[in-house]
Amino acid sequence: MDALSVNRSLSSLKLRTITIPSSFPSQQQQLALKPNRGTRIFTVYAIQNQEKDLQETQETLPRNNADDESYGEVNKIIGSRAVGGGAAMEYLIEWKDGHAPSWLLSDYIAKDVVAEYEGPWWTAAKKADETALQRLAEEEMRDVDAVDQDGRTALIFVAGLGSEPCVKLLAEAGANLDHRDSSGGLTALHMAAGYVKPGVVKVLLELGADPEIEDDKGRAPLDLAKEILKVTPKGNPVQFARRLGLESVIRMLEGAIFEYAEVQEILEKRGKGDHVEYLVKWKDGGDNEWVKAGLIGEDLVRDYEAGLEYAVAEGVVGKRVGDDGGREYLVKWTDMEEATWEPEENVDPELIKEFEVTQEVEAQAQLSKE
Repeated sequence: MDALSVNRSLSSLKLRTITIPSSFPSQQQQLALKPNRGTRIFTVYAIQNQEKDLQETQETLPRNNADDESYGEVNKIIGSRAVGGGAAMEYLIEWKDGHAPSWLLSDYIAKDVVAEYEGPWWTAAKKADETALQRLAEEEMRDVDAVDQDGRTALIFVAGLGSEPCVKLLAEAGANLDHRDSSGGLTALHMAAGYVKPGVVKVLLELGADPEIEDDKGRAPLDLAKEILKVTPKGNPVQFARRLGLESVIRMLEGAIFEYAEVQEILEKRGKGDHVEYLVKWKDGGDNEWVKAGLIGEDLVRDYEAGLEYAVAEGVVGKRVGDDGGREYLVKWTDMEEATWEPEENVDPELIKEFEVTQEVEAQAQLSKE
């Protein structure tokens, strides 16, 4: 696969706004992204090339020194396991001299012997060959979380290739969904997001992959997808499908990390420049949380910066023509005893619609009585 590289960007997510009436001309209540497991700060990174060729070297088993005959002659490898948190491999060796099989680090085994055992596995992974992977994964002593020279697993390869069947197969075989490679800390979700594979992103999330795992530089899959979208041309028909795929990936990752929730008000601000956060009070009564500026509706932030206060409307209870000839509505507030008359532009259209429907129903009921 070709390596992916994106440029750093300061883009942020603009959320759809819902206007809520208040006694101030621009008071509003917004939808924001509420973290399920805490707010993260994401930046951009590059996915490095996945493919490294297995190299063949000497054909004889190395010994500790010229006089050490303790290893004997290798018949074949009959098992594998990742060690050191997936940083290296050990293999179960069957000896020609009849000694009991024993585990050895790959460094002490001739590379051509390792390649004979691992070659079919990596070939199947790099081709997303479901049939071959299924057959090999069923071998009793084979570790499906085997790592290559860069600490990458078969799951990372098939995720980048976009093979949903292979991802499911490996997951069912016990593969670690959140394994981070040793060449940057990339996970299968990083690969699926970076190579724009929305189907695999969906499968991995459904299987329980963690969308908030960061690489060695503190970068998460969501950031990568957003930054690639930022640099993907909008008017190019060739890139249209790619943009749709990236948008789909972003929605799924955001859905896994955040839940949409209504902000009642912004309480405080901290940070400078690109690192501004706001302490928000949620309408659903959840604990106040610090949220990155880009994840809050722009109008809500603008109102806060302008020093406007906030109020939450309970409903519309009256209507009249104002002094300027415009319509005004009598609004009942959740945190105020007295209702206030507000110009139409300050009142939530949904509340106005609800009021008008209620008035129409009451009018029809009155006519039926007459």
